[in-house]
Amino acid sequence: MSKDSLVKGTLILTVAALIARFLGVFQRFPLVYMLGNEGMASYAIAFNLYSNLLVIATAGIPSALSKMISERTALGRMDEANRIYKAALIFAVGAGVVMCAILFLLAPHYAVSSGDPHATLATLAIAPALLFFPLIAIMRGYFQGRQRMMPNGISQVIEQIVRLITAVGLAYLLLGVSLDWAVAGASFGGVTGGIAALAVMLYYALKLRKEDRGTLPVSEPGYTETGQSRPSGGKLRYGQIYGQLLRLSIPIVIFSITVTLIYNIDSSTIIPLLRDQIGEAKAKDIVGILGGQAQSLAGLPIVLAIALSQSVVPIISGAYSRRDLELVRNQSSRVMQLAILSGLPMVLAICTAARPLSGMFDYGGTPTGYEYGPPMIAMMTAGAMFQIIMQTSGAVLMGMGKMRALVSSVVFGIAVKLLGNLILSPWLGIYGILASTMLCFIVMSAFNLAVMRNVVTFRIMAPRRWTGLIVTTAVVAVIGVLAERLLFEHLHLFPWRVVNATVNAVLIGALACVLYVILLFVTKVVTKDDIKTFPAPLQKLYAKAGRVLGRRG
Repeated sequence: MSKDSLVKGTLILTVAALIARFLGVFQRFPLVYMLGNEGMASYAIAFNLYSNLLVIATAGIPSALSKMISERTALGRMDEANRIYKAALIFAVGAGVVMCAILFLLAPHYAVSSGDPHATLATLAIAPALLFFPLIAIMRGYFQGRQRMMPNGISQVIEQIVRLITAVGLAYLLLGVSLDWAVAGASFGGVTGGIAALAVMLYYALKLRKEDRGTLPVSEPGYTETGQSRPSGGKLRYGQIYGQLLRLSIPIVIFSITVTLIYNIDSSTIIPLLRDQIGEAKAKDIVGILGGQAQSLAGLPIVLAIALSQSVVPIISGAYSRRDLELVRNQSSRVMQLAILSGLPMVLAICTAARPLSGMFDYGGTPTGYEYGPPMIAMMTAGAMFQIIMQTSGAVLMGMGKMRALVSSVVFGIAVKLLGNLILSPWLGIYGILASTMLCFIVMSAFNLAVMRNVVTFRIMAPRRWTGLIVTTAVVAVIGVLAERLLFEHLHLFPWRVVNATVNAVLIGALACVLYVILLFVTKVVTKDDIKTFPAPLQKLYAKAGRVLGRRG
């Protein structure tokens, strides 16, 4: 395995995920303008329930499949790898049909219990997507296990492009019918996006099959492609495959569902928890702000962490199965460091530019949006930093096979979240609910890191680097906040408020990111040795920045 496989795989997934994520955020702008906070509340309630059922439908199979495929490919057992893949596809079809039916049945009851009966139609509209995405997820897991990230990346981008066009187009066309139908049209974009993504994955699956026929030798039953005897003898039975997949995937699905479950908890409980404090209309507006603005923007910094998580599982799994603890230690340190260093600038940029970013959505068109939008975006995004640590450390544990620890981590985290909502919401309202989300991620991160250190001794960064990173963060935050206030009060180049907000957001975000990179050099958080491990384009970029700062050689 190439020593750069983590970086290459991560780059492909990161670029694709960034494009897909930005397209997803871009889609929210016209939707918020057309649907308002009220419509976005219904959209968020429907989408979050769908997301939870999608995770259950795939049952963690993609990550488990990636692990099993990676292990067998490394041992030359391609016939077993392909049989496992086929079994997973059969499971995906059945699970998709069952979950689609469940969503159809649950839709009206769930919408009413969430305090928004108008979300029923949107939930029904997105349900057919469950027929396609389990299959897509299985295919992506297989390609990941084969260390082929490009098909996964391309399918993500195509999915979001088709989703954006369909969602915005249908919402616009159906707005003349009613707001409920417009929200349903936006939700149906998930179905068309799924069809497009499945078409892309089928194309690459057929292409890979042709390549395998020309390059891989055919193994005889009971033997690997290298001619070594297989201890089990004969073909793997589907019962064996499903047994191993489920043993691996049940803990994975419990871990994978954490974020979507938290989002679902919030979207379904905010109205019941806050209606007596601020009224039902205002509480529904807050759900719209959370789903239409805060959650989508807070999802941007975690893109690299997700890509790192997807890439690191097969690498650490292979190393751990060979008992190569030195490689496990190095990859664990490297992936955690990269996740933190690359996620932090986006967190700082969004937090400091929270007010103009909310202004780009025109605050959802309501006074509630102006009051709650900016602080909710900032608080949700600050919590995303701990989500990055939680997801990346969880992926490392997944690669090590520490499934019981993953389950324990989720149980503790969700318990903190539920208790936090109940205890803090009467005192702090929506900010108590957001604080409980942050506490959930902190608890899970601390637990995951403690388990990792019981397996291998590692450190993310030296104490001196942590000090430099804290200084960098503080300086960027202070300068970013001051710059935002200055621009908000004095920079009004255009007669349109939304355009001015866009200009301010771009300027503040760019300032935060550039200042962050410069201070990494000044505080020596990033060293010359670190740069050598980066991809070639980043090496050139950091070398130029280093020369500007006088750091030669």
